Amino acid sequence: MYLFLAMLAAIDLILASSTAPKAIAVLLVHAHEIGYTVCLIQMFFIHAFSSMESGILVAMALDRYVAICQPLHHTTILHPGVIGRIGMVVLVRGLLLLLPFPILLQRLIFCQATVIGHAYCEHMAVVKLACSETTVNRAYGLAVALLVVGLDVLAIGISYALILQEVLKVPGGEARRKAFSTCGSHVCVILVFYVPGMFSFLTHRFGHHVPHHIHVLLATLYLLVPPALNPLVYGVKTRQIRQRVLRVFSRKGQI
Repeated sequence: MYLFLAMLAAIDLILASSTAPKAIAVLLVHAHEIGYTVCLIQMFFIHAFSSMESGILVAMALDRYVAICQPLHHTTILHPGVIGRIGMVVLVRGLLLLLPFPILLQRLIFCQATVIGHAYCEHMAVVKLACSETTVNRAYGLAVALLVVGLDVLAIGISYALILQEVLKVPGGEARRKAFSTCGSHVCVILVFYVPGMFSFLTHRFGHHVPHHIHVLLATLYLLVPPALNPLVYGVKTRQIRQRVLRVFSRKGQI
């Protein structure tokens, strides 16, 4: 679990670092301009590491399934070598699937009005600025979204369905409470990550009647809130992390 948490923390750090500095510059010093190449790089990092975070959430759901349904074999099934290979697959999937985004955008012709109504470069927001045909870009963006989010949500749903089936077989309320508590923090992180993301994705394509400021707000929160909340969620729900943090603050108080 701690190895997956370390991967999640690294991904969150890169994801927030790709978005927050420019968003702060836009809000505080009105630095509204961004270079075309820098925009494409930012867009690649945002989408690639969002895909990686989704993959890590799937891996953590697998970890919870093995911990609850196969507790005696947990260390042999998910040993560090397997976890390392899972992390490598998540990394390669994010890079390979999202690398065509900036490549496909390079072939588009853009109009004079190149104003993105967001605090960062999002794929569909950039595509909408083009004057040339964008069918390939839209189709590939939709395919990647369905492939990544669709398969990942399906895998997480299957994992938790099997977990729920196993927990309901366990006699005693205390054992069930402990099993549900094991999954509680992960479920919170899943909801914080997927709900605003799915809303932003659907609004870009179908939500023509959603007020623009609501869309911009949720799209920004989708990238900034999960990295900020994940440490708090796991810090509160994981006893070892909570005790270590309290120990650090108690030492500072004594000094």
